[in-house]
Amino acid sequence: MSYEFLQNYWWVLIAVLGGLLVALMFVQGGNLHLGNNALSDIQKRMILNSTGRKWELTFTTLVTFGGAFFASFPLFYSTSFGGAYWVWVLLLITFVFQAVAYEFQNKKGNLLGVKGFRIALMANGLLAPLLVGTAVGTFFTGSPFTVNKLAIANPAAPVISTWDSPWNGLEALGQFHAVLLGLALVFLTAILGSLYVLNNVDDEKIHFQMRRSIKLSVLPFLVTFLSWLVWLLLRDGFAVAPDGVVSMEPYKYWHNLIQMPAVLVMVLVGVVLVLYSLYLGMFSTSRKGIWFAMPGTVLVVMAVFFLAGYNGTSYYPSYTDLQSSLHLRNSSSSYFTLMLMSWVSLLIPFVLAYIAYAWHQMDSKKITAEEITEEDHKY
Repeated sequence: MSYEFLQNYWWVLIAVLGGLLVALMFVQGGNLHLGNNALSDIQKRMILNSTGRKWELTFTTLVTFGGAFFASFPLFYSTSFGGAYWVWVLLLITFVFQAVAYEFQNKKGNLLGVKGFRIALMANGLLAPLLVGTAVGTFFTGSPFTVNKLAIANPAAPVISTWDSPWNGLEALGQFHAVLLGLALVFLTAILGSLYVLNNVDDEKIHFQMRRSIKLSVLPFLVTFLSWLVWLLLRDGFAVAPDGVVSMEPYKYWHNLIQMPAVLVMVLVGVVLVLYSLYLGMFSTSRKGIWFAMPGTVLVVMAVFFLAGYNGTSYYPSYTDLQSSLHLRNSSSSYFTLMLMSWVSLLIPFVLAYIAYAWHQMDSKKITAEEITEEDHKY
């Protein structure tokens, strides 16, 4: 296996993990319903126990995504996590509050009370997809950083990457195109959450509210996502020449989509699956929309990563120093590290099989009001 093959292979794995992370963020979307006054306290606890059985999968996938990025493309990790740290700190804080809220909201004597912890879960449901989507959006808009690999030899300041903004990642909130993807992700996870609760909880009133929520979320999702996609295909992109020189290329991401037909097929199939899930959620009596929405989401997110990193493209561009932009060739680990991790990655199918088995066992029985009032171990 060549060095180039390993770099491309690990970008595929990063894309898969990114797609799985977004698909599993139905947990965040489902928790947004805790503020629905049309639902009783028992019904809200039914939703909590539905998402509560899966939140660890989402958090584990987030950690695995970050760890895989660190191991395979360490220069991205040191640049983004070391410079744009406010985005990642806020994201981790919301997930920490999520974990605490699940475990302690119904414990006697908790300081914040049930309402306080539910607000924390709703904040995670809003902020997590917004921050993740906006961060991925900067893969196309660029970030303010400078990379100087020779600085590693400077004993006084052996720092390769420096962030050129005092906002340390929060400046991304001023890039409307990046924020647009974050907003699209918020509405997508709200839809995924509704579809999942619709499938997992056995309660007619909850079903009605979930279908109503999908109808309210579908228009803003389509507007934000399609606006982001059209803008992406029309904007200039960060092209990387064979000699490593980075330059701006008009319609770069449109060229990527046309020149990589497999990615175009992934986008089309993913969009069709998501649209079909929306039809099932809004106009059908079926409760199986989530099983079409999740693979559709994974395909589209993977395609977004491929557009950002393949076909001679900088996946983490710098708009303050164009030649500092990161791409697969200048930011990856060594050949030995990538090769060693590739052997370890062969265990991934077994891990996925275990997750599928555990998921099936947890969902073998739909959540009912009787379960919430009778069982001892519940959220």
